[in-house]
Amino acid sequence: MAIEIPTDLTPELVPLSWLLGTWEGRGRLGSGEADSEHFFQTVTFKQNGLPYLQYTAESWLTDEQGTKLRPLSVETGFWALDRKLNEADAGPGLVPAEIVPALKSADEVEELRNASGGFDITATIVHPGGIAELYYGQIKGPQIQLATDMVMRGSQSKEYTGATRMFGLVNGDLFWRWDVAAQGNELEAHASAILKKVA
Repeated sequence: MAIEIPTDLTPELVPLSWLLGTWEGRGRLGSGEADSEHFFQTVTFKQNGLPYLQYTAESWLTDEQGTKLRPLSVETGFWALDRKLNEADAGPGLVPAEIVPALKSADEVEELRNASGGFDITATIVHPGGIAELYYGQIKGPQIQLATDMVMRGSQSKEYTGATRMFGLVNGDLFWRWDVAAQGNELEAHASAILKKVA
């Protein structure tokens, strides 16, 4: 499947460009055993000219045939190459960025390649219930591996201590797996899905 790179994309988002769009599909909770519950998910990655992707994932519990039973969860966040921010970047808060992007060319982006030939990335993902995750990881071609560096929980939040996520583009479909450490346990299979690009 050919990957189209938008002409208005800031150069440092090119390694992440295969994620852009809206993806939909079905998955299973837990390890996907015969008694694992089913869900449907819509995931959107979009960009607005700044050096990060905006991420939203909405999920619904379904029956085996895919009929939506009830909302399951929503998460939102931001994905970007992991690099030192400078005056050309916006923030903190509403402090405006300079007009030109921090990285102006493919050559400058290439300088960020890591020793294994990929790019270090970061993802900040926020959940209902007072939970926010900070992930670090790597994108190498159409494969992403992430692990939490930090999980922030509110005083009334459920116990949740860490997670890993893997994403891959396989024959044009987005495969993902999410392992979670919660309630005093080690990392365990939490969910996985196969999504097709719809927009």
